[in-house]
This record gives sequence, C-alpha cells and structure tokens, in this order.
Amino acid sequence: MDYQSTLTKLLDAVLLEGASDLHLSVGMNPIVRVSGALTPLLTEAKLTPEDVQGFLGILLDGERRKKFAETQESDFSYAYGEKARFRGNAYFERGRTAIALRLIPRTIRTIKELNIPSILENFAAREQGFFLVVGPVGQGKTTTLAALIEKINQERTEHIITIEDPIEYLFENKKSLIDQREVRIDTASFESALASVFREDVDVVMIGEMRTPETISTAVTAAETGHLVLSTLHTNNAAQTVDRIIDSFPAAQQEQIRIQLAGSLAGIFSQRLIPRIAGGLIPACELLINNNAVQNLIREKRTHEIQTIIETGSQDGMIDMNRSLADLVRAGEITPESAYSRSLNPKLLERLL
Repeated sequence: MDYQSTLTKLLDAVLLEGASDLHLSVGMNPIVRVSGALTPLLTEAKLTPEDVQGFLGILLDGERRKKFAETQESDFSYAYGEKARFRGNAYFERGRTAIALRLIPRTIRTIKELNIPSILENFAAREQGFFLVVGPVGQGKTTTLAALIEKINQERTEHIITIEDPIEYLFENKKSLIDQREVRIDTASFESALASVFREDVDVVMIGEMRTPETISTAVTAAETGHLVLSTLHTNNAAQTVDRIIDSFPAAQQEQIRIQLAGSLAGIFSQRLIPRIAGGLIPACELLINNNAVQNLIREKRTHEIQTIIETGSQDGMIDMNRSLADLVRAGEITPESAYSRSLNPKLLERLL
C-alpha cells in the first residue's frame, strides 16, 4: 500500500463527507464520524497492523515515534497542505496501534457562524478575568475558544499567548500579536509556560486544557493580576466545574483557591453538539455569569445552589441548558429524544416542553 496516497484519499474523504474525525484501527475499515455518528468507509480495505504503522510513520516524525514507543500515547498535529489541520492521538489497544484524527478547519468561524450566544462577545471584550468553556470531549470547546481569540484579534491590540498540546487552530496576526506555544516543542509543560507569561508582557492567555492543580492555580493568579485567561475543562456544567477546580487541590489549599476563584471567575460556558433534524450539528448551551450572588455561593461552599441561580438568571444573561434544549426542540432543530439524552435533569426538561 502507498500509505501517503491512501492517507491523502482518506483525509479528502473526511473533508468531502463533512466528517469531524477519522479512526484508523487494526481489523477495521477506516471509520469517519459524521454528524456525531460513526460510519465505516466500506470502499476501503480493512487495515492490517502494518497499515496502521505505515500511516503512523507519515503522521509522526522520528522523535515523536520514539517517544510513542516509550509512553504508548502520543498527541500530535498534522498539517494537510493548505486544506486543513488535524489533531491526532496515537495509542495502543490490545497491543496494537490505533490512531484518531480530529479535523481542525483552516477557517476560524465566528461566534455567529457557530450558533453560540452573542453574549459570549462580552467575555472577549473583557480586560481581565477567568473564562472557561466546558463539556465532554468532542463538543466544540476548542472551536469556541478559537472564535473568542479571533474576535479579540480582529478588534483589539493585545499580546495573546496560547499554550496548547498540540497547537490546533492557527491564528494570523491582525490587530493583536499572537504567539502560539506547543508543549514539548516550544515549552516543557503547561506549568512552565504559564509561569513565564508574567515576564512576556501578555494581555490574554489561552490554555488548551487545565490538567493539574499547578496550571489551575497559576491561571487563576494570572486572571487576578489583570489578565484575561481562557481555558477548557472536561466537566458537564458550571457547578461541577467549580467543584472540580476546588477539589483538585489538597484540603489545606481549598479555602484559598475558593476565595481566588470567586473573585477572578468571569463565567463558565458549557456546550453540547446535538444532531440537527436537517443534518449537521447544533449547540445547546449553559452560561454562568459570575455576579455577586455566585461569588457568595462559591465562597460559602454552596455550589450546589449555582444551578438555581442559572435557572432564574436569564435577565442577567445567564442561559440554562434545559431551556436551551427546549428552545431547540420547539424550533424544530432537534428531536425531543436528542434533548432528553443530553439533559442532566430530564424531569425539568419535560416540564419545559
């Protein structure tokens, strides 16, 4: 098999089918994910161990292949000419190599094009604060962050630093100066890169993912000291996000981080991509805006009451996930079944419908 030409054909199929992901696994046809559903490419042969290794040889350079053999995991990015970029992960399953590739379009879509609430533009206009985009894997968190960064890039003269593993969307300097740093290539770790931003005359920091208490602590401190910090977490909703942040610290440090978070948090945006009746995906969302009431709940360890603040805070711009789902059902965008499967409180959703 000519692995380069075959990979080119497979990546072209991703673009042609409007797919979000490509999976290469031993014993399976190549599989693409379209509108949330996995579909095998039956016109392609089932892959052998040698085939997957052949693709890996194209996707990873020598140093990364060596590291992959040692750690059995590898995050990477792959530039497909001028057409697109892919975020990849190579891993082992049952002793065999497998590869997952996620499409990162070249064009950064706007907040309006993504069908996410225009109120998010308010957070891109902030001078400082800590703003999080949360949700499970594959729900468009990185794409939403990219839209916010591009909004700043087009409208403000700021120094923006992104810290990613790997770099996904590529930004072109417009009004802002954007430096993109990739972990293990441009910096040893998220922690070391974050520690350095204070000496780099930075205005806005985008952290691809907060993985450790050290990263979270430095990010919160940066937001406290006059920077706008944007990041993601794999959590389901705003209340869970606050708890996850605080619980990641030892008990002796939790009170301090609770106070810092209450003061520095700007908002938490949670999103889910749901199959549209007409085809494609559409987001349902939740938005927590940190006001005085929310600050008090965080300080007083009453985060279980945050959901009530969101449900009753629409006049302040807050968005409740169940209401978002109900609005999409009533608009004929998604089925009730899709809405119920994404709701964390189906009984409340039933009342709204």
